[in-house]
Amino acid sequence: MSQKQCTLKNPVEITGVGLHTGEETVLRLKPAPVGHGIVFVRVDLPGKPTIKVCPQNITTRLRRTCIAENGAEVQTIEHLLSCLMGLGIDNIEIEIDTPEVPGADGSALPFIKKLNESGKAEQDAERRQFNLAEPILVHEGDLSLVALPANDGLSISYNFEWWSDYGDIDSSAEIFAPQHFSLSINEDTYTSEIAPARTFVAGIEAEKLREMGMGKGANYKNTLVVGLEGIIKNKLRFKDEFVRHKILDLLGDISLLGGQLNAKLVAVKSGHSLNMKLVEAIQKQLDGQAEPGPVSHGVPIDIRQIQRILPHRYPFLLVDRVLELEDSKRAVGIKNVTINEPFFTGHFPGVPVMPGVLQIEAMAQIACIMLVRQLTEENKLAMLLSLDKVKLRKTVVPGDQLLLESEAVRIKKRTGEVKTKASVDGKVVAEAQIRFMIVDASSL
Repeated sequence: MSQKQCTLKNPVEITGVGLHTGEETVLRLKPAPVGHGIVFVRVDLPGKPTIKVCPQNITTRLRRTCIAENGAEVQTIEHLLSCLMGLGIDNIEIEIDTPEVPGADGSALPFIKKLNESGKAEQDAERRQFNLAEPILVHEGDLSLVALPANDGLSISYNFEWWSDYGDIDSSAEIFAPQHFSLSINEDTYTSEIAPARTFVAGIEAEKLREMGMGKGANYKNTLVVGLEGIIKNKLRFKDEFVRHKILDLLGDISLLGGQLNAKLVAVKSGHSLNMKLVEAIQKQLDGQAEPGPVSHGVPIDIRQIQRILPHRYPFLLVDRVLELEDSKRAVGIKNVTINEPFFTGHFPGVPVMPGVLQIEAMAQIACIMLVRQLTEENKLAMLLSLDKVKLRKTVVPGDQLLLESEAVRIKKRTGEVKTKASVDGKVVAEAQIRFMIVDASSL
């Protein structure tokens, strides 16, 4: 997919207050030559040090994206970077006179308007394209982020839920209900569906952040403050504005790669910390430096390797690829559901729906793969003993991709218990707690 690099036609200036520092800031966005990338210039510091937007310059700041280089730092850059990525602007110099980008109205829309005033100039060079060789998964507890290879641009599916870091909230209140949103990213969809979505915070958390010295420039106009009765002193632009803003942030963080990522991203409750882990993992893969970590047989594991682990064969082998594997602890894999599956011939003919029992079987198989070393080195098989806490939440149809996850609860020499779930586009479709017995293959 060939695309030209782009920069601005004319310089533009943006002023405003930083959400966390509360400092009045002036940004000057200026055209830059081919291959320049996105570079901040701290004009308020001696020598005017530069900070290039790239994975190597990522540094840690709570609840915002920050980069540092040459002894200088710039923070809360995600909304501006998201806007540049959404508009397809590759080369730009950004002069800034404080450590923090202005918060504007909490969204990317004011940046969009300013950049549209300048206009976009196409340059005589191809845009950098990043294509994944293998799927990548990063997670922190029940937060996860998957990047799947694609050749036709970037799409995102995000499942948002309020979690503990947002404060002691009432999860039964309608305003705190889970939200899901999926879309393919281009200039039109970004401008209309994502750019207007504003940053948000639970009311009880806002007080805690201020006690920590954050949010000095935040107010009811540039931050959606969410109380039990709804938005305080403001109104939603979208019914699902929270999940849209999480996608806005994710795009800003992904832009740190410095080019067009062609992939499908599936996010579950992801935030800046996990987004950065994905950026770093993608960069390692692109550099050919990915390190396997505490896993068996390397990951990803393709279908040929899976067949060496599991005794199952067509039409009952229901795991296509393993993305993550930690012996006797955790495994993550995928099952691509196609109309050619043999069970669609007789199961609800004319209305193809994957049988729930086969979803459970797929989860059981990923659990067996989790025991790869124990099963292959000792010539063992895992036999199903019981199922508990089984829930089938949503139909699975041709074209869906099941993300299968297994996590050990208790593993002994002869028995095991695991928690499993299957998701499609970040939404859980099935889950079960499975108990099994480990037996000698020769005894059967």
